[in-house]
Amino acid sequence: MILAVASGKGGTGKTTVAVNLALAVSEQTTDHTGSQVILLDCDVEEPNAALFLEPTIVRRREVGVLVPDVRADQCTGCGRCAQVCQYHAVALVKGRVLVFPELCHGCGSCSLCCPEGALSEKMRVTGAIERGIVSASFQFAQGILNVGEAMAVPVIRQLKRSTIPRDSRPHLVILDAPPGTSCPVVETLRGSDLALLVTEPTPFGLHDLQLAVEVARGELRLPVAVVINRDGVGDQGVERYCQAKGIPVVMRIPMDRRIAEAYAEGHPLLEALPEYRQRFLDLYQRVQEVAKQ
Repeated sequence: MILAVASGKGGTGKTTVAVNLALAVSEQTTDHTGSQVILLDCDVEEPNAALFLEPTIVRRREVGVLVPDVRADQCTGCGRCAQVCQYHAVALVKGRVLVFPELCHGCGSCSLCCPEGALSEKMRVTGAIERGIVSASFQFAQGILNVGEAMAVPVIRQLKRSTIPRDSRPHLVILDAPPGTSCPVVETLRGSDLALLVTEPTPFGLHDLQLAVEVARGELRLPVAVVINRDGVGDQGVERYCQAKGIPVVMRIPMDRRIAEAYAEGHPLLEALPEYRQRFLDLYQRVQEVAKQ
């Protein structure tokens, strides 16, 4: 199962849910079956799941975008490359082709359409992927976007491609998505079996939950379930919305100072409050049921 844990806004407890769910399920996984839990931190602009898991990093590689490289001696200045570029990363100025690497999405259209073969591609490094081990049944990976880079999607895409096995599916893959509803979130959710949306019972939480549901259900046609964090504060707007839309609320985490203290000290919730171990196992059971519906 590939489970994307997302939220319409930051600070709802998305990473808390992803980390502790992965820990709870991995502890129940028997090693002799070969099953694995894999957590991917796809919030590449500010990954922080590793702060709670403290994985042993065993591999790191640079990733980036293939950008055009112009061979001036072969270029005739026809401008075809600039015409096909949807992102305005290539321009023709006074018969000379100019490339703006920061705008390039690496689609390759310009090099494919060049009638003279004057464009090749070279790697422009924009980030890195790190893989590590938490336990015998728990693997970890994260993407890290270089400071100053604007496009997180290529790093997320390569993180997923290089980490999620294609031949044998692990027991559970958890994708810790970036906050919000922009392109990095869409790329993280794409290909998942279910979107688990973490929210809080406030007007802001409801507003951003509605946006996240529109992306997951409307654009990607994914089944959706909701976790309400800081339950007991705010109002009943989130509850009423979920009931009206037929969205199951699969877990409620109360407003509890002990949870905030554990988070501030970098301790997983299961370590600080062991009674939550069974609650997260129950959560996993419920999301499996929702995904099958």
